[in-house]
Amino acid sequence: MFKARNCIALCLLPGVLFYALLAGACSPAPSAPPPAPVPISATPSPGAEQSPFIRVQYLGHATFLITSTTGIRIITDPYTATTRFAYREINEPADIVTVTHDHPDHNNVAAVSGNPAVFRNAGAQIIKGIQFKGISTWHDNVQGAERGPNTVICFSVDDVKFCHAGDLGHRLSAEQLAEIGPVDVLFVPVGGTYTIDAAGATQLCSDLKPGIIFPMHYKTPQWDFGMAPVDDFLQGKENVQRIEGSIFEFKPGELPPAPQIIVLQPSR
Repeated sequence: MFKARNCIALCLLPGVLFYALLAGACSPAPSAPPPAPVPISATPSPGAEQSPFIRVQYLGHATFLITSTTGIRIITDPYTATTRFAYREINEPADIVTVTHDHPDHNNVAAVSGNPAVFRNAGAQIIKGIQFKGISTWHDNVQGAERGPNTVICFSVDDVKFCHAGDLGHRLSAEQLAEIGPVDVLFVPVGGTYTIDAAGATQLCSDLKPGIIFPMHYKTPQWDFGMAPVDDFLQGKENVQRIEGSIFEFKPGELPPAPQIIVLQPSR
């Protein structure tokens, strides 16, 4: 089931009951096999809170904070706050940070406290008992000639497979889709201009068939730069839930029977 604390809205989707916490976007991967996973640790940080629910919090842009049931905290693509990029400073601790590419709106590891381990680039690694895998892709549809490389990063939390597409700029090949494999939760860029647009994001969702979809990297009051709003992606789609808050929780093993699109509000 889905759950939230301190909530004031009860939402019913087809076949799925959940609560929303109201608080507050190539070429095939290299033929050489990825390196063997390297274990780092399987112990949560001291004082980590445990819960029966996985928590997803949208900090803004392509930055999410995922908290496992054992309290392990993962932050994706931390941005750099500037006067033009008007999200607030992240100011969150984490055990692990993932970076899909080295642009300042996605690679500000220094903004995350807690001395986190960092996963980036293609390959595989086990960090704090969580399996991470990076798949080589491009930031554009001309094999990186305009914006360089991008890594789609997948990781399993409590047996739930997450996939963060970063600034993906093209349709994935059959080989890349096979390398990614099944996906339960997808973070997908939808704003276009610098990434795939609404149509490309829709195609990616169709290709990967995730149970839960979080749109990201679109026009907001904090950041525009010529991107489309999330509504372009949502148009004509079913099972869309707009949350008037930044946090969504769900229980491992109880994913929705049909794909659900969850639109969160940036907490920063």
